[in-house]
Amino acid sequence: MTDTAQPMDTSPNLLEEQFRPIDPEALFHVPRSTHPPRILMLYGSLRERSYSRLATEEAARILRRLGAEVRIFNPAGLPLPDSVPADHPKVKELRELSMWSEGQVWCSPERHGSMTGIMKAQIDWLPLSLGGVRPTQGRTLAVMQVCGGSQSFNAVNQLRVLGRWMRMVTIPNQSAVAKAFNEFDAEGRMKPSPYYNRIVDVMEELMKFTLLVRDQSDYLTDRYSERVESAEEVSKRVSQKSI
Repeated sequence: MTDTAQPMDTSPNLLEEQFRPIDPEALFHVPRSTHPPRILMLYGSLRERSYSRLATEEAARILRRLGAEVRIFNPAGLPLPDSVPADHPKVKELRELSMWSEGQVWCSPERHGSMTGIMKAQIDWLPLSLGGVRPTQGRTLAVMQVCGGSQSFNAVNQLRVLGRWMRMVTIPNQSAVAKAFNEFDAEGRMKPSPYYNRIVDVMEELMKFTLLVRDQSDYLTDRYSERVESAEEVSKRVSQKSI
């Protein structure tokens, strides 16, 4: 008979006290929140008739129909990043909304083949860490863009990169509205179209992912490397006190 037993894998570089097996109980058997999912929406234009704002407002209506609590941040008056202290009222408002949220929607026009500076400025004002808490980590994210011409995905692709950098759970679906000036009526409501249907799809998916993720967010973002780093910092503090 052939001996099929495999030797136990060894990983000498692992810190065993910080290496933990995956806990299915922490993923699938946690108390479920019952409050409406909290969704923050950002858009990237200050024009009086802003199609990114109109698309955001249309998406907000859908989210509310699906049971979400929605807040839309108005970027008017937000200073350029690092041009004022972080206690500026608009900066504080944006950061507090991000902390409040469990999911976010980012919608930018495409300008010169990319997202607008207004959109990027909002994201740049959100730090990776704020007072020991990460204002974006573990939150869900949906990305959308509006186009002045034919359909493009430059802005949403860039927003996906930023979402990953901000440690957000960016959903697979996305929306890109071509020739946005044709897609809204005089009252600013979106006309029936495949573009509208896609926004409904994206908001449905965002709600599902938010409900799946929000109660497991802390466990999902618990990382071996950060546990090691924290343990090393504690060890240093203890060593310094004993000297």
